[in-house]
Amino acid sequence: MSCEPWQCAEVAATKKANPITKPEVAVALIKRAARPILVVGSNATERCMEGRLLIDFLIDLAKTSKVSVVATAHIVAEFLKRGYEPAGFMSAMDIGNRLVDPDWQGLDGKGHPDLAIFVGLPFYMEGLILSGLKHFNPDLKTMTIDNLYHPHASWSYPNSSLDEWANNLKVMISKFEGGK
Repeated sequence: MSCEPWQCAEVAATKKANPITKPEVAVALIKRAARPILVVGSNATERCMEGRLLIDFLIDLAKTSKVSVVATAHIVAEFLKRGYEPAGFMSAMDIGNRLVDPDWQGLDGKGHPDLAIFVGLPFYMEGLILSGLKHFNPDLKTMTIDNLYHPHASWSYPNSSLDEWANNLKVMISKFEGGK
């Protein structure tokens, strides 16, 4: 596992993402957050691990963790086909803009998210959104649970194989289901 940006020319300046070395770290960060939000991109239906699509892992994670999900692009239909209704849906750039806006009160109107978790967006787009959040909303903590290291996030998994990624997601789900 490597903590170098997956995209060669991606430079994070002096502040790089803290690597998530164990899935338990990600679970602890999510549990500590008062208002986490999970932003799911279009690649969630294109990435397959252990015979399951990424979106199926994410539905299990969302159900067990009770984190609000924002579906981007056409993904909302995929969630609905699987019997899961996300808390909201909008374009990836729109959710990025709303997360920068200090007056936005979240999807439910009860307060601004304090942790934004990203997964399944095209790498370059996710990198741009994370860079914008890092510079224009430095108080917001960001995390990526992709298998590609994103230097602009506050926390990111290192570059890893699909098998390692699937294992990380399964451990996260099990820890939210009541495991210690």
